[in-house]
Amino acid sequence: MTYCVGMMLDRGLVLMSDTRTNSGVDNISTFRKMYHWEIAGERLITVMTAGNLATTQAVISQLEERNKAPQDRHNSLLEAPTMFKVASIVGDLLQDTISMRSADNGETAAAGTFSATMIVAGQIKGMEPRLFLIYPEGNFIEASFDTPFFQIGETKYGRPILIRGYDRTMSFENAVKLMTVSFDSTLKANLSVGLPLDLLVMERDNFVPLHERRITAEDPYFRAVSSGWSEALKHALDALPDYSFLPMWEDAAA
Repeated sequence: MTYCVGMMLDRGLVLMSDTRTNSGVDNISTFRKMYHWEIAGERLITVMTAGNLATTQAVISQLEERNKAPQDRHNSLLEAPTMFKVASIVGDLLQDTISMRSADNGETAAAGTFSATMIVAGQIKGMEPRLFLIYPEGNFIEASFDTPFFQIGETKYGRPILIRGYDRTMSFENAVKLMTVSFDSTLKANLSVGLPLDLLVMERDNFVPLHERRITAEDPYFRAVSSGWSEALKHALDALPDYSFLPMWEDAAA
Protein backbone atom coordinates (compact mmCIF):
# COMPACT_ATOMS: atom_id res chain seq x y z
CA MET A 1 0.00 0.00 0.00
CA THR A 2 1.02 3.60 -0.31
CA TYR A 3 -0.17 7.14 0.30
CA CYS A 4 0.41 10.09 -2.02
CA VAL A 5 -1.14 13.56 -2.06
CA GLY A 6 -1.06 16.32 -4.67
CA MET A 7 -2.51 19.71 -3.71
CA MET A 8 -3.29 22.89 -5.66
CA LEU A 9 -2.72 26.32 -4.13
CA ASP A 10 -2.87 29.82 -5.54
CA ARG A 11 0.92 29.85 -5.31
CA GLY A 12 1.50 26.50 -7.02
CA LEU A 13 1.51 22.78 -6.17
CA VAL A 14 2.61 20.71 -3.15
CA LEU A 15 3.25 16.98 -3.43
CA MET A 16 4.07 14.34 -0.84
CA SER A 17 4.42 10.54 -1.00
CA ASP A 18 5.50 7.72 1.27
CA THR A 19 8.01 5.06 0.20
CA ARG A 20 6.81 1.80 1.72
CA THR A 21 5.97 -1.31 -0.28
CA ASN A 22 5.10 -4.65 1.24
CA SER A 23 4.12 -8.16 0.24
CA GLY A 24 3.19 -9.37 3.69
CA VAL A 25 4.30 -8.36 7.16
CA ASP A 26 7.77 -9.89 6.73
CA ASN A 27 8.59 -8.42 3.31
CA ILE A 28 8.74 -4.62 3.60
CA SER A 29 10.87 -2.48 1.31
CA THR A 30 11.45 1.18 0.50
CA PHE A 31 10.92 2.42 -3.06
CA ARG A 32 10.62 5.94 -4.39
CA LYS A 33 7.10 6.77 -5.62
CA MET A 34 7.69 10.37 -6.69
CA TYR A 35 9.56 11.28 -9.88
CA HIS A 36 10.09 14.60 -11.60
CA TRP A 37 11.57 15.94 -14.82
CA GLU A 38 12.43 19.52 -15.64
CA ILE A 39 13.68 21.85 -18.31
CA ALA A 40 14.85 24.95 -16.46
CA GLY A 41 12.77 27.96 -17.40
CA GLU A 42 10.37 25.88 -19.53
CA ARG A 43 8.65 23.03 -17.67
CA LEU A 44 8.51 21.01 -14.47
CA ILE A 45 6.56 17.73 -14.36
CA THR A 46 6.05 15.32 -11.46
CA VAL A 47 4.50 11.84 -11.34
CA MET A 48 3.53 9.95 -8.16
CA THR A 49 2.57 6.28 -8.23
CA ALA A 50 0.48 3.81 -6.23
CA GLY A 51 -0.39 0.19 -6.88
CA ASN A 52 1.45 -2.81 -8.26
CA LEU A 53 5.16 -1.98 -8.01
CA ALA A 54 6.22 -3.85 -11.17
CA THR A 55 3.57 -1.98 -13.14
CA THR A 56 4.46 1.47 -11.85
CA GLN A 57 8.19 0.91 -12.29
CA ALA A 58 7.60 -0.28 -15.87
CA VAL A 59 5.67 2.90 -16.63
CA ILE A 60 8.32 5.17 -15.09
CA SER A 61 11.12 3.33 -16.90
CA GLN A 62 9.35 3.74 -20.23
CA LEU A 63 8.78 7.44 -19.59
CA GLU A 64 12.50 7.80 -18.85
CA GLU A 65 13.44 5.99 -22.06
CA ARG A 66 11.09 8.12 -24.15
CA ASN A 67 12.66 11.27 -22.73
CA LYS A 68 16.07 10.04 -23.89
CA ALA A 69 15.16 8.57 -27.32
CA PRO A 70 14.77 11.01 -30.26
CA GLN A 71 12.38 8.66 -32.08
CA ASP A 72 9.93 8.82 -29.16
CA ARG A 73 9.83 12.60 -28.84
CA HIS A 74 6.13 12.77 -29.76
CA ASN A 75 5.47 10.66 -26.64
CA SER A 76 8.01 12.38 -24.40
CA LEU A 77 7.00 14.36 -21.35
CA LEU A 78 9.75 16.83 -22.23
CA GLU A 79 8.24 17.50 -25.66
CA ALA A 80 4.50 17.43 -24.88
CA PRO A 81 2.92 20.80 -25.77
CA THR A 82 0.50 20.90 -22.81
CA MET A 83 -0.01 19.28 -19.41
CA PHE A 84 -3.18 17.71 -20.81
CA LYS A 85 -0.99 15.92 -23.36
CA VAL A 86 1.37 14.88 -20.54
CA ALA A 87 -1.56 13.32 -18.66
CA SER A 88 -2.69 11.57 -21.86
CA ILE A 89 0.79 10.11 -22.43
CA VAL A 90 0.98 8.76 -18.86
CA GLY A 91 -2.59 7.44 -19.00
CA ASP A 92 -2.10 5.62 -22.31
CA LEU A 93 1.17 4.10 -21.14
CA LEU A 94 -0.37 2.97 -17.84
CA GLN A 95 -3.31 1.33 -19.60
CA ASP A 96 -1.05 -0.41 -22.13
CA THR A 97 1.28 -1.68 -19.40
CA ILE A 98 -1.57 -3.12 -17.31
CA SER A 99 -3.17 -4.76 -20.37
CA MET A 100 0.12 -6.29 -21.51
CA ARG A 101 1.02 -7.68 -18.09
CA SER A 102 -2.47 -9.07 -17.56
CA ALA A 103 -2.46 -10.78 -20.96
CA ASP A 104 1.05 -12.19 -20.47
CA ASN A 105 -0.07 -13.78 -17.20
CA GLY A 106 -3.39 -15.08 -18.53
CA GLU A 107 -5.28 -12.72 -16.29
CA THR A 108 -7.16 -10.54 -18.75
CA ALA A 109 -10.26 -10.87 -16.59
CA ALA A 110 -8.32 -10.00 -13.46
CA ALA A 111 -6.35 -6.95 -14.53
CA GLY A 112 -6.70 -5.63 -10.97
CA THR A 113 -3.69 -7.78 -10.06
CA PHE A 114 -1.51 -5.31 -11.98
CA SER A 115 -3.56 -2.21 -11.23
CA ALA A 116 -2.02 1.17 -10.48
CA THR A 117 -3.05 4.81 -10.21
CA MET A 118 -0.94 7.92 -10.65
CA ILE A 119 -0.95 11.63 -9.91
CA VAL A 120 0.53 13.91 -12.56
CA ALA A 121 1.38 17.51 -11.68
CA GLY A 122 3.29 20.29 -13.32
CA GLN A 123 3.45 23.42 -15.39
CA ILE A 124 4.64 24.33 -18.88
CA LYS A 125 5.72 27.88 -19.59
CA GLY A 126 2.90 30.19 -20.59
CA MET A 127 0.24 27.92 -19.08
CA GLU A 128 -1.32 27.32 -15.68
CA PRO A 129 -0.07 24.72 -13.16
CA ARG A 130 -2.24 21.59 -13.50
CA LEU A 131 -2.92 18.47 -11.46
CA PHE A 132 -4.38 15.18 -12.75
CA LEU A 133 -5.45 11.85 -11.29
CA ILE A 134 -4.77 8.96 -13.71
CA TYR A 135 -6.90 5.82 -13.38
CA PRO A 136 -5.76 2.27 -14.32
CA GLU A 137 -7.98 2.41 -17.43
CA GLY A 138 -5.88 5.32 -18.69
CA ASN A 139 -8.58 7.96 -18.32
CA PHE A 140 -8.08 10.86 -15.93
CA ILE A 141 -9.66 13.80 -14.16
CA GLU A 142 -8.22 17.23 -13.46
CA ALA A 143 -8.15 19.05 -10.14
CA SER A 144 -9.87 22.40 -9.72
CA PHE A 145 -10.50 24.64 -6.76
CA ASP A 146 -13.73 22.69 -6.22
CA THR A 147 -11.62 19.50 -6.01
CA PRO A 148 -8.25 20.98 -5.06
CA PHE A 149 -6.30 17.88 -4.05
CA PHE A 150 -5.95 14.26 -5.11
CA GLN A 151 -4.95 11.25 -3.01
CA ILE A 152 -3.93 7.77 -4.13
CA GLY A 153 -3.30 4.64 -2.11
CA GLU A 154 -4.47 4.50 1.50
CA THR A 155 -6.55 7.67 1.41
CA LYS A 156 -9.22 7.38 4.10
CA TYR A 157 -7.21 8.15 7.24
CA GLY A 158 -5.61 11.36 6.02
CA ARG A 159 -8.50 12.77 4.01
CA PRO A 160 -10.50 14.35 6.89
CA ILE A 161 -7.42 16.35 7.90
CA LEU A 162 -7.04 17.78 4.40
CA ILE A 163 -10.73 18.60 4.03
CA ARG A 164 -10.86 20.49 7.33
CA GLY A 165 -7.57 22.34 6.97
CA TYR A 166 -7.26 23.20 3.28
CA ASP A 167 -7.36 26.81 2.09
CA ARG A 168 -6.32 27.70 -1.47
CA THR A 169 -4.63 30.90 -0.23
CA MET A 170 -2.53 29.15 2.42
CA SER A 171 1.24 29.42 2.33
CA PHE A 172 3.45 26.60 1.11
CA GLU A 173 4.70 26.22 4.68
CA ASN A 174 1.18 25.72 6.06
CA ALA A 175 0.34 23.32 3.23
CA VAL A 176 3.37 21.21 4.14
CA LYS A 177 2.29 21.29 7.79
CA LEU A 178 -1.23 20.16 6.82
CA MET A 179 0.11 17.34 4.67
CA THR A 180 2.47 16.25 7.43
CA VAL A 181 -0.45 15.90 9.83
CA SER A 182 -2.39 13.96 7.18
CA PHE A 183 0.52 11.58 6.67
CA ASP A 184 1.13 11.21 10.40
CA SER A 185 -2.54 10.22 10.90
CA THR A 186 -2.24 7.67 8.10
CA LEU A 187 1.02 6.25 9.45
CA LYS A 188 -0.55 5.82 12.88
CA ALA A 189 -3.56 3.97 11.43
CA ASN A 190 -1.98 1.76 8.76
CA LEU A 191 1.37 -0.03 8.92
CA SER A 192 1.40 -0.47 5.14
CA VAL A 193 2.23 3.24 4.80
CA GLY A 194 5.66 4.19 6.08
CA LEU A 195 8.54 6.62 6.27
CA PRO A 196 10.57 8.09 4.72
CA LEU A 197 8.34 10.62 2.95
CA ASP A 198 9.23 12.55 -0.19
CA LEU A 199 8.19 16.21 -0.44
CA LEU A 200 8.22 18.49 -3.48
CA VAL A 201 7.01 22.11 -3.69
CA MET A 202 6.39 23.61 -7.15
CA GLU A 203 5.98 27.38 -7.26
CA ARG A 204 3.91 28.92 -10.05
CA ASP A 205 6.08 30.04 -13.00
CA ASN A 206 9.24 28.68 -11.37
CA PHE A 207 10.31 25.71 -13.45
CA VAL A 208 12.68 24.16 -10.94
CA PRO A 209 11.56 22.71 -7.58
CA LEU A 210 11.20 25.44 -4.97
CA HIS A 211 11.77 22.89 -2.21
CA GLU A 212 12.59 19.17 -2.24
CA ARG A 213 13.17 17.01 0.80
CA ARG A 214 13.14 13.44 2.12
CA ILE A 215 11.59 13.20 5.59
CA THR A 216 12.88 10.33 7.72
CA ALA A 217 11.74 8.94 11.07
CA GLU A 218 14.47 11.00 12.78
CA ASP A 219 13.40 14.25 11.13
CA PRO A 220 12.94 16.83 13.94
CA TYR A 221 10.13 18.68 12.17
CA PHE A 222 8.11 15.51 11.56
CA ARG A 223 8.60 14.37 15.15
CA ALA A 224 7.52 17.78 16.49
CA VAL A 225 4.38 17.83 14.32
CA SER A 226 3.50 14.24 15.23
CA SER A 227 3.80 14.77 18.98
CA GLY A 228 2.26 18.24 18.81
CA TRP A 229 -0.77 16.99 16.91
CA SER A 230 -1.34 14.21 19.44
CA GLU A 231 -1.22 16.69 22.31
CA ALA A 232 -3.48 19.16 20.48
CA LEU A 233 -6.10 16.44 19.94
CA LYS A 234 -6.06 15.56 23.64
CA HIS A 235 -6.48 19.22 24.64
CA ALA A 236 -9.27 19.68 22.08
CA LEU A 237 -11.10 16.62 23.42
CA ASP A 238 -10.81 17.88 26.99
CA ALA A 239 -12.20 21.26 25.90
CA LEU A 240 -15.40 19.79 24.41
CA PRO A 241 -18.60 19.62 26.54
CA ASP A 242 -18.70 16.58 28.83
CA TYR A 243 -21.22 13.87 28.06
CA SER A 244 -23.74 12.97 30.80
CA PHE A 245 -25.56 9.69 31.39
CA LEU A 246 -28.40 11.58 33.09
CA PRO A 247 -31.45 12.58 31.04
CA MET A 248 -31.24 16.16 29.85
CA TRP A 249 -33.88 17.40 32.28
CA GLU A 250 -32.21 15.76 35.29
CA ASP A 251 -28.84 17.13 34.25
CA ALA A 252 -30.27 20.64 33.88
CA ALA A 253 -32.03 20.44 37.26
CA ALA A 254 -28.86 19.39 38.98
